[in-house]
Amino acid sequence: MRKVCVVLTARASYGKVKPILQAVKDHPELELQFVCAASAVLDRYGSADKMAEADGFKVDERIYMVLEAETLLTSAKSTGLGVMDFASAFDRLKPDIVLLMADRYEVIAPAIAASYLNIPVAHAQGGEVSGNIDEKVRHAITKLADMHFPSTKLAAEWIVRMGEDPETVFFTGCPSIDIVKEVLKKPELDFDVYKKYGGVGTAPDLSKGYVIVMQHPVTTEYSDVRRQVKETLYALSDYPQAVLWFWPNVDAGGDDVSKEIRSFRELKKPAHMHFFKNMEPQDFLRLLNQSNGIIGNSSAAIRECSYMGVPAVNVGNRQLHRHTGPNVTHATNDRADIRAKADQWLGSKKPSSDMFGEGTAGVQIADHLAKAPLRFAKTLHYVFDR
Repeated sequence: MRKVCVVLTARASYGKVKPILQAVKDHPELELQFVCAASAVLDRYGSADKMAEADGFKVDERIYMVLEAETLLTSAKSTGLGVMDFASAFDRLKPDIVLLMADRYEVIAPAIAASYLNIPVAHAQGGEVSGNIDEKVRHAITKLADMHFPSTKLAAEWIVRMGEDPETVFFTGCPSIDIVKEVLKKPELDFDVYKKYGGVGTAPDLSKGYVIVMQHPVTTEYSDVRRQVKETLYALSDYPQAVLWFWPNVDAGGDDVSKEIRSFRELKKPAHMHFFKNMEPQDFLRLLNQSNGIIGNSSAAIRECSYMGVPAVNVGNRQLHRHTGPNVTHATNDRADIRAKADQWLGSKKPSSDMFGEGTAGVQIADHLAKAPLRFAKTLHYVFDR
């Protein structure tokens, strides 16, 4: 029986990791180990570890590696601390495989630690292009990984073109689509969002329509993040519908985004806005599916919303080069452009796309983890344009 150690480092990743956790837990040939780290164990970011425990997953290790201030320097130092702490955790747990998700800066720490401990690394959501620091991290993890579970066929092709053995690349789709597929079987909002999740601000009437905003800092544009979020805030300052705004992640510049939101909230006291820290994946997806659309730069607009057909206004460069579905339009970090695109694009469903899979990724990944050969020595298969 193979021991699979799944790593969770951020609240936003829980919706992607959860189907894998369940599938590994249910698989007769696998033993689940679960490590939570970075912002996933911090209350200010929603305590994703506690959410996972409430869903029945035992957390084997918690790693506290995030330094305060949320700057480029603390991000680099936090990554270094993570390498040491993950190495110790893996040495105690002795997994047969470490499974990592996506591209956040914290994820490269367990990839390095596992690689130097000769533990095979499995990587989900590799091969995608986005154009910022996440892309560098994502591709670096791909080169450290021994098994690949890309979310799109195009991403699978890119992984092979990067020199990875095609026999180690398995197109499974994105695990978050697994949850979306289940949610769409019962899409109604069966909870009071304000009573269940609290948050800050007034409680605008959602029955008249609402939009969701998720805007994270772009680390390669660190000095400009306050202006960028300010443009979005003022673009929606007199929006005719309710605006449900979710707090930024722990990336460098996150603290500046938070400060700008607080400043705007105190100055304008917007009666149509409410601010949330976190939600359970199923609740968030139901809220998103019933909305008139999403604005900002979250990958949820690209992935989950493409399957649901929820219209999305992607702002700025964080997702600039992503392969997107017909639900997405793009805006610059300019309030007039953001508002114009929101007025034009949001309000009605767009065509659905299965470019990120059909909702079976978790089971597929678990099956590959149980059966695929565990390889260390790589044969590089370089593909060049002629």
